[in-house]
Amino acid sequence: MGLGLAAGSSLLLAACGSGGTAGAGGGMADTLKWGWDLPTSWDPVTSSAGWDVHSLSLVYAGLTKQNAQGVAVPALAESWKYTEKGRRITFKLRSGLKFSDGTALDATAVKKSIERGRDHPKSLIAAQLADIKTVSAPDATTVVLDLTAPNYQIPSLFAGKTGMVVNPAAFERNAAGLATKPAGAGPYTLTSYVENSQATLKRNPGYWDAAEIKVENFQLFPLPDAATVIAGLQSGRYNVAQIPGSQVAAAKSAGLQVQVIPSLVVAVLDINITKAPFDDPDVVLALKFAVDRAALLKTQQFGIGEVSYQPFPKGYVGYDPALEGVYAYNPAKARALLAGSRYGTGAPVTITASDPGNLPQQLQAQLQAVGFKATIETIPEAQSTQIIYIQHSRALAVDQFAGRDSTAQAFQVLFGTEGLLNPGRTTTPELTAAVQKVVRTPLDDPGYPQVVRAATSAAVHTMPNVFLFTTPRILAHTKSVSVLPNDTVVQRFEGVTVA
Repeated sequence: MGLGLAAGSSLLLAACGSGGTAGAGGGMADTLKWGWDLPTSWDPVTSSAGWDVHSLSLVYAGLTKQNAQGVAVPALAESWKYTEKGRRITFKLRSGLKFSDGTALDATAVKKSIERGRDHPKSLIAAQLADIKTVSAPDATTVVLDLTAPNYQIPSLFAGKTGMVVNPAAFERNAAGLATKPAGAGPYTLTSYVENSQATLKRNPGYWDAAEIKVENFQLFPLPDAATVIAGLQSGRYNVAQIPGSQVAAAKSAGLQVQVIPSLVVAVLDINITKAPFDDPDVVLALKFAVDRAALLKTQQFGIGEVSYQPFPKGYVGYDPALEGVYAYNPAKARALLAGSRYGTGAPVTITASDPGNLPQQLQAQLQAVGFKATIETIPEAQSTQIIYIQHSRALAVDQFAGRDSTAQAFQVLFGTEGLLNPGRTTTPELTAAVQKVVRTPLDDPGYPQVVRAATSAAVHTMPNVFLFTTPRILAHTKSVSVLPNDTVVQRFEGVTVA
């Protein structure tokens, strides 16, 4: 799912002027304490937020993972190969793999995990696995996927939540228990969990890449409040934390290290075109021209990030430079489009958000300036997914899209007729055809980037989403923590040390 507004925007006391120590605040030495967020569920099949991939990656591993550039590389699988013109992919597992409880992670376990993700009645990843016709395990280290149609996105898809391998022993015994007790083969094992408070993890010595995991203990906390995050880092409650742009100067003044890491996160207005007034295309278009994205970026992110008109950031394979400025702020045009719509000037619109911060208020002022009669509705963050994306009961929602490991998956989630982030559940034939071409083009095909850009262009021109600005990952950490990897898609911790 999307991030929820609070995850993106709510991101001084001098306890340790030098930036704190690993053991400050009663913590253990050699412990990374991350102020970030806890997952909606520790089960990747029922997890409902794209944001969850960061925390779930601590306890689960996939057949592949993505490197810092977002390219799928080996993980549990040491290699893979396509045959049958893209209709079959064979993964070769590393030998001797084990889940964190010590049970064997073999091809049969992978087969059962994939089938559960595809077939579970409450699976939120089923749509991404729909092309998988059969999964077979001819031997202990070979997994064969036969597909209903050519799909070259599988290696990228399996690098994220969709490909996380869950221990069949756990879901066959007590599937509901996975919500609080993950059963994977990731770099860490969850040892204790207090919902909405803290997760405590221990390094998994059986992880396939355990030599690169240097930190023995890991503590995961909910996203710190912007007003207290610097104090939390200085006191030792955290030694790494996400901070909003408003706190960057304060973090540096406090002697903390600040890293601005590019991400796939983009702020977006999700539109349900089955709801008034957005069932009129002129109203949708008026909204796109009514938003002053540069003003929002300056106020909401203190200028950290970039104005965005599309779901992908610069440098990503799906980014289309031709879309820059396509809906540049033009209040006169927005006013004229609204006046000419069947709702006319004064069209009522409710801005639904899960955070009562100033972004909805700033949007309200911009919409009112062109003739909308805009009001704000604040809903509980815990209920936003249900209300906006499952009940489809709101016309306009403020959210953030967290990107996906597979480009085609990103299109499907945002724009597909079954897409979780498509509240109207409608799409266009033009976009459907463009995404199918993405799926059927090999990742190493020289023409692949252009195919993806064509799909991006189709989405921006035919779908109602209003993209606002990119949201880099801003992480502050004490000097005791080494430099963090600049991973675009998922924040990883290979090579990280805590002094």
